[in-house]
Amino acid sequence: MAGLMATGRRWLLLGIGCLPFGALAQDMARARQTIATLAAPQMHGRGYVRGGDRRAAAYLRQRFQQLGLQPLAPDYTQSFPLDVNTFPGKLQLELRFGMLRFPMLGRSRQLQPGKEFIAAPESGSGKIGGPFSAAPVIRLDTLVFTDAAAQQRLLKRPWYGGGVAIRSADVPRLATLPLPLQQHLDSAALRFTLVPKLTASLAPTQAGQVRLDILESVWQKYAAKQDDLAAQVAVRVDAELKHDYQTQNLIGILPGTTQPDSFLVVTAHYDHLGTMGRRAYFPGANDNASGTAMLLELATYYARPENRPAYSVVFIAFGGEEAGLVGSRYFVQHPLVPLPRIRFLLNLDLLGTGEEGITVVNGRVLPDAFQRLQQLNEAEHFVPSVAARGKAANSDHYYFTESGVPAFFLYTRGGPTAYHNVHDQAAALPLTAFSGVFRLIIRFLASF
Repeated sequence: MAGLMATGRRWLLLGIGCLPFGALAQDMARARQTIATLAAPQMHGRGYVRGGDRRAAAYLRQRFQQLGLQPLAPDYTQSFPLDVNTFPGKLQLELRFGMLRFPMLGRSRQLQPGKEFIAAPESGSGKIGGPFSAAPVIRLDTLVFTDAAAQQRLLKRPWYGGGVAIRSADVPRLATLPLPLQQHLDSAALRFTLVPKLTASLAPTQAGQVRLDILESVWQKYAAKQDDLAAQVAVRVDAELKHDYQTQNLIGILPGTTQPDSFLVVTAHYDHLGTMGRRAYFPGANDNASGTAMLLELATYYARPENRPAYSVVFIAFGGEEAGLVGSRYFVQHPLVPLPRIRFLLNLDLLGTGEEGITVVNGRVLPDAFQRLQQLNEAEHFVPSVAARGKAANSDHYYFTESGVPAFFLYTRGGPTAYHNVHDQAAALPLTAFSGVFRLIIRFLASF
């Protein structure tokens, strides 16, 4: 832990330099450095391999302390457990096409994890095939969903230690197949899902089958000349299901000047998807280093005595969001401030773009508050537009909303679309609306 804290101090100096306490409240260079630090390879994708989440938490604790936030838990830390499937070891895939009986004479390609394929979130471990002994993979014919004879042919076909490739559009239809056929598909050692783009996520469970997502364009490139749509593969996946992994929320507060027992709350999740194999990591610059940077910029603003509002302002950096909103659910179940005393909550996620403005989840649920936000923007043109959505369980505001806390979730629209992949990098973020969103939030919270 001492080494980790020392590392956190080095990141702090890297991230914000020697800024005095009363430095300018909203600084784009500082915000960009925060995003770059959180999205750096040293953070290991802020996930649950190599302590990435803990490295990010150490960095944020230092930022909270430097800003003078008061901890609402010891060392700002509210610990909680989660179950998560991880991929800490090898992740390898080699495709071979052209000579099924003599695979060593066919064409082969070692695919790049993260760029050409990823592990499905629930994938189990396994080693399938190997040098000159690759296993066969059969592409599922869509006729199997409508033709009983095709179903019987597939049911009688042995896997020979190999597997099946399925288009992503057909995956929901698997549940419509007869149960014996579903069980036969699940008995294959390997399942490929052919996807138009790679989108990673996390799972709390692990399947008894190796499951990989592969770009359909990559598959077609190498399988196009195969008459029977079969391939030979060599696969290695090292998966580890972690039970009761201890991660954390980080919570700080700035007491209000006249009504400290009422609260405005600003939240953002700092965790992301971590690593996959030994080479691929998910930077998570937009999701959600950008929202975390905005939270820190707002904390910097309100930490200045002249900007302190009447109500106390609570800042929560949630862990476990990518694992299913686990950290925010835990906080709502174990609140460190009375939920009925929260005047309003703003959740910040995906704030790295903004050419088209922002969307407000719960805008249709809380029309009066949304109209106030929209009028503030119309008066001063902070962002190009402010659009309303209804209720959605898509970020950390959700369990607060379900508990009766008035809350908005803000995210930006337009610009780069990298999401849950290796391309969500700090250098690619334009931060088009970042400054405008900051000023709009300040004006909105001042209206309470």
